[in-house]
Amino acid sequence: MTTVQKKAVLGQTNPIAHLTEADIEQLGIELDAIRQDVLDSRGASDAAYIRRVIDTQRKIELGSRAVLLFSAFPPAWILGTLGLSVSKILDNMEIGHNILHGQWDWMRDPKIHSSTWEWDMASPAEQWKHSHNELHHTYTNVIGKDNDLGYGIMRVDEDQPWTPSSLAQPVFCFINAVFFEYGIAAYDLELGSVIAKKQTKDPDFRRRAKQVLKKIRKQATKDYVVHPVLSIPTGSFLPTLAANFTANVVRNLWSNSVILCGHFPEGVETFEKRSIDGETKGEWYVRQMLGSANISGSKAMHIMSGNLSHQIEHHLFPDLPSNRYAEIAPKVQALFDKYDLTYCARPFVPQVASAWHKVIRLSLPNGWLATTNKKNAPQQLAILYKMATGDRRTRRLLGRKLESEARAAA
Repeated sequence: MTTVQKKAVLGQTNPIAHLTEADIEQLGIELDAIRQDVLDSRGASDAAYIRRVIDTQRKIELGSRAVLLFSAFPPAWILGTLGLSVSKILDNMEIGHNILHGQWDWMRDPKIHSSTWEWDMASPAEQWKHSHNELHHTYTNVIGKDNDLGYGIMRVDEDQPWTPSSLAQPVFCFINAVFFEYGIAAYDLELGSVIAKKQTKDPDFRRRAKQVLKKIRKQATKDYVVHPVLSIPTGSFLPTLAANFTANVVRNLWSNSVILCGHFPEGVETFEKRSIDGETKGEWYVRQMLGSANISGSKAMHIMSGNLSHQIEHHLFPDLPSNRYAEIAPKVQALFDKYDLTYCARPFVPQVASAWHKVIRLSLPNGWLATTNKKNAPQQLAILYKMATGDRRTRRLLGRKLESEARAAA
C-alpha cells in the first residue's frame, strides 16, 4: 500500500490507514469507470466549447490591444489592461494548459492539438509538457521528484530540515508569483540543479536554454516593443508599455495563486520517494486525491482558473476535457465520502489564505507558530533568533523543544 508520509509532528496521522489493499484497488476501478464514461461521451458540444473559448479569448485580446492604442486616456488604460489581463489568463489557463495536456487531441484538429499549440508564456510548450505532464503529474507531491511542489525554492513539509534560509521563503514565494512565467521556465530547465552541478556547458542544456531565450525574446518584443510602438501616434507609448507589464503580472499572480490553491493548502498531503515504490494504479489514484485541493466557486471562477479549481478531478484525469470536470466532481466527491477520505475544497480567498499560511508556517521551525501567542512572543522571537544564528546542534535542541511543546498543546 502507498504509505503517506508520516507526520508525527503535531500528532498528524496516516489518512489512509483505514483502507485495505482491496479497498484501494476497488476505488481505482470505480474511478476508471468515471473516466471511461467521459471518454465515451466526448463529442460536438465539447469541441464547440473549446473553439468558443479560443474565439472569445482572441477577440478580447484584439479588442483590448486596440483600446490600449489610446491608453494615454485613463479610462482606456483601465479597460484595456483589464481586458488584456483576462485574455492572458484565458490563454494560459483554460486554453494553453489544457490543450498541452492533450485534452482536445481526440478532435484531430491540427490547430488545437498538443503537438502544435504554443502559448503566451516564457516556457516553450515542449519543455513545459515534459516537466509538467510527464514529471509533475506522474510524481504528484512526491518530495524530491515533483518540481511543482514548492518550485524547488521552498520547504514544503515538516519532515524537511529547517534552516535559517527557510525564513525567506515567503519573500521567495511572492517574487516567484510576480514573475511566475519566468520561474516556470527556470525550473523547466532545472536551472538550479544545472548551476549547482556546474553543467551549464552541457550541449542539451544550452539547446534548451536557447529555446527559452528565443521564446522570451518573442514575448517581450510583442508586449514591450511592437504594441507600445504602435501607440506612439496617440502619445500612449509608456501607458501601453505599463499596461502590458501589468497584464503579465496580473496573469502571473493569478496563475500562481490557482496553482498554490491546488497543491499547497493545509490538509494536502506530501509523500516520500520510497512511498511510491511498486505503486499500483489504485494507489496512484489515492495519491492524486490526497495531494490535490479544489476551489469552490462560480462558473466564471472555474473557467478563469482553467478548471484547475477542480484540481482533484484534473489530477485524477488530466487528459479529460476541462469543461467536464464540474460534471464529474460530485461523483468523485461521493467516492471520497464512501472511502472516508477528506475532499479538500474551499472558496478562493480561504484557499489562498490556507496556502500562504502553510508557506509561512513552514518557513518557521516546526511548532514555533503553534506555540507562539501575544504573551510569549518576545521569548519565542528570542528562540527563533538563536535558531537562526546558532549551529546545527542549537537548532536541533531548540527545535525538539518546540515540537514537544506543540504536541503537548495539541
